[in-house]
Amino acid sequence: MEKTFNPNAIEQALYQHWEAQGYFKPHGDTTQDAYCIMLPPPNVTGSLHMGHAFQQTIMDALTRYQRMLGKNTLWQAGTDHAGIATQMVVERKIAAEEGKSRHDYGRDAFIDKIWQWKEESGGTITRQMRRLGTSVDWDRERFTMDPGLSAAVQEVFVRLYDEDLLYRGKRLVNWDPKLRTAISDLEVENKEVKSHMWYLRYPLADGEQTRDGEHFLVVATTRPETMLGDTAVAVNPEDPRYKNLIGKFIALPLTGRRIPIVGDEHADMEKGTGCVKITPAHDFNDHEVGKRHALPMINIFTLDAHVRAEAEVLDSSGHPSQAYDAALPAEFAGLERYAARKAIVAKLDELGLLAEIKEHVLQQPYGDRGGVPIEPMLTDQWYVRAGVLAKPAIEAVEDGRIQFVPKQYENMYFSWMRDIQDWCVSRQLWWGHRIPAWYDESGKVYVGRDEAEVRAKYGLSADLALRQDDDVLDTWFSSALWTFSTLGWPEQTPDLSTFHPTDVLVTGFDIIFFWVARMIMMTMHFMKHPDGTPQVPFKTVYVTGLIRDEEGQKMSKSKGNVLDPLDMIDGISLSDLLEKRTGNMMQPQLAEKIAKRTEKQFPDGIEAHGTDALRFTLAALASTGRDINWDMKRLDGYRNFCNKLWNASRYVLMNTQEHDCSPAAAADYSLADRWIQSQLQLTIRDVRQAMDSYRFDQVAAALYEFIWNQFCDWYLELTKPVLWNGTPAQQQATRHTLVTVLETLLRLVHPLMPFISEEIWQNVAPLADVGFQSGDTLMLQAYPAFDAARVDEAVLADQEWVKQFIVSIRNIRAEMNVAPSVPLSVLLKADAVDAARAAANAATLKSLAKLESITVLADGEAAPVAVTKLIGATELLIPMAGLIDKAAELARLDKEIAKLTQECGRIEGKLGNDAFVAKAPEAVIAKEREKLGDYQLQLTKLKEQQETIRAL
Repeated sequence: MEKTFNPNAIEQALYQHWEAQGYFKPHGDTTQDAYCIMLPPPNVTGSLHMGHAFQQTIMDALTRYQRMLGKNTLWQAGTDHAGIATQMVVERKIAAEEGKSRHDYGRDAFIDKIWQWKEESGGTITRQMRRLGTSVDWDRERFTMDPGLSAAVQEVFVRLYDEDLLYRGKRLVNWDPKLRTAISDLEVENKEVKSHMWYLRYPLADGEQTRDGEHFLVVATTRPETMLGDTAVAVNPEDPRYKNLIGKFIALPLTGRRIPIVGDEHADMEKGTGCVKITPAHDFNDHEVGKRHALPMINIFTLDAHVRAEAEVLDSSGHPSQAYDAALPAEFAGLERYAARKAIVAKLDELGLLAEIKEHVLQQPYGDRGGVPIEPMLTDQWYVRAGVLAKPAIEAVEDGRIQFVPKQYENMYFSWMRDIQDWCVSRQLWWGHRIPAWYDESGKVYVGRDEAEVRAKYGLSADLALRQDDDVLDTWFSSALWTFSTLGWPEQTPDLSTFHPTDVLVTGFDIIFFWVARMIMMTMHFMKHPDGTPQVPFKTVYVTGLIRDEEGQKMSKSKGNVLDPLDMIDGISLSDLLEKRTGNMMQPQLAEKIAKRTEKQFPDGIEAHGTDALRFTLAALASTGRDINWDMKRLDGYRNFCNKLWNASRYVLMNTQEHDCSPAAAADYSLADRWIQSQLQLTIRDVRQAMDSYRFDQVAAALYEFIWNQFCDWYLELTKPVLWNGTPAQQQATRHTLVTVLETLLRLVHPLMPFISEEIWQNVAPLADVGFQSGDTLMLQAYPAFDAARVDEAVLADQEWVKQFIVSIRNIRAEMNVAPSVPLSVLLKADAVDAARAAANAATLKSLAKLESITVLADGEAAPVAVTKLIGATELLIPMAGLIDKAAELARLDKEIAKLTQECGRIEGKLGNDAFVAKAPEAVIAKEREKLGDYQLQLTKLKEQQETIRAL
């Protein structure tokens, strides 16, 4: 092995070898248990980010672990066609390169253009995934628009329609007026914006007046332009100011429309004026009020959010209505919504109907792709009757067929599912699964897998003109079928019977509603066991937290705090990092701010850490919390951990290659040999328990503790006296222990750190008597199993005593300022057990503690003045006379005591200053108190040393 661990030298070559050899494929032995994980399909437009790296590390660790347990293991990969995102990418590309729009191409030619882009540029994220070591079966990679998945989507749509679980209706949706499509809640971003609250006077009709004698009600609104679509004013039915007006009418300004005053709890007596304008066609809350009171709906906007010349008037069920005149004031026709706002406010002011304007901060919903405020819009869309599908999906979690880890996420799931609304599945795009529905000239709808089936199914004549629905299905619709469509459904394939239901889904809490719940609903409806009972899509949902930056901020390009996993693997210079974060920014001030922050955080860029260090860090951070703050220091620490393992392995190989490493006689194994084997078994137990309970942070902690502290820091040191001075039989026993323990811990750590473990294993396995054959790979070896019979409690106790003995000597040297080169003589006041321990391990103790002699004092034997330490019931004494310059040491201690006393006084003065305590943040005060405590503890120890030395 090379002297220095260089991840770049091994990782890509190893991965290419693994993939070429087909090691990631299921082994196909159906007598063994199957294990399947479905990769949440990343967008085909995407590139790897920290969330992907985090979740894929966990999925890969689970897959490698189960593969090493001998299971027939499939990690199914694929990408999502990402309707809006992909269409936008290609639209921008043809606009920049050709000056054309998609309309210049036409639908079919534009879709061909997207497929061409997908073949050339759509594989970025899957190439990046390989750098993480993801052991997915790439030969089975799927795409949500591939022919097989498209057939599954069509099948599900048609069946749902035929079962009356899918329908077309006019409903209120999140509408992106720039992209002219409905969008899901997940694609809505709420931003805090400074705006205004407008107070408008609505005249009472029929000469009515308020209790205070006013002839109008004042409504407060943040969207005065929508008043053209008002169909009621709501007041709280318990509000004494307005109770007498419920059932009366308003003469709506500018329109002359006569609208009712309704009593509804949506109107808050304590908020604003207590009167709320109700616009059921342009506000989700108002829409619910409208349904409760059967109010008509008046749509005043076109699909690009301009005021219509003539309104669309509908009843509360979305059917055309004659309840109101469709006319709108001509002076506002064609105005964009915000231009209309200004014009309408000005007109109301002119009429004396603008009571007041106040500044107001609100949460404005924006479309995350279009970047403009979304508009609640009444449009014709396709809906799935989610309530029917939700019932068995709720029961599956209630009865434990599906478990959430951590369990508290069940509550989030239940809260949404028990109040679920019908699911809007249509989108006004060209890229996606086109809805398999056709219309005749009268608008009657026919649903089938293709036009030929539609004509046969409905008995339509060949000359009846049909046109296919222009809309496509929401990408969440196709991804809801992911666990079974990727395995070949609707065909009953061997893969489907082998790998479904899948085992675990690893995902984020933010898509429990949008994806997890919908997968459960769809799968349980369409996938059945032989006895007809529903199949679940997966048995466990492991929910990860969100990775934030070191300050707890969400990572985003606009904040300039995004970290690229590949930069942490390969390293990146400061100049390249600045270019990546600010290169395309249109706002110079923001770019400058991000650049300064970046330069402060990474003055020398980001060093290369390698994949294993990144993966181990991500696992170590995988606690049960909802948010995870990234920590570069931990990444640095785990890179050191990789180096430590590499150097320890080189030590093992240097002392075992060209030597006999076969098993030795039981009597020849040292206490240290037997101890490390016991510790290894306990670590195997802890790691497997943590893996089985999805506590990856505990897996990482147990591995770190064993490899760094027990194997490297203790066991390797304990082998040196044997390898240098032991008998040939003892040396053989220690060499056998070295290679077998190292080989086992490499198998143990492999799921988290695949590259370094494979590289070292290839060198160690031939020595470790594991039946190694050229071409073998670590990933197909058996995962270590816990063997309780190999845990020797007596050995653990004896070795712990030896460790405490050595640590005590080293502490005394440090406290008394005695150099390691100075040999010490040790006296012991010990019982028979500890005296025997000292005798049996004398060579080791003398070697590692740098001792000249160890003498056990007889009962009652007087001891000279000495420094003492207790190890359990044993008293360890080191006579210090002649070892140190007493006067010089006392002078040094006086100086340190004076310095610490001064520091304690300074901090005590600070904390005693009322002004400081009142103004300083609590975190600063806590830090000062912590420092004071540390200094006081050091003072106590120094004074104890001082007294000990004075007594010499």
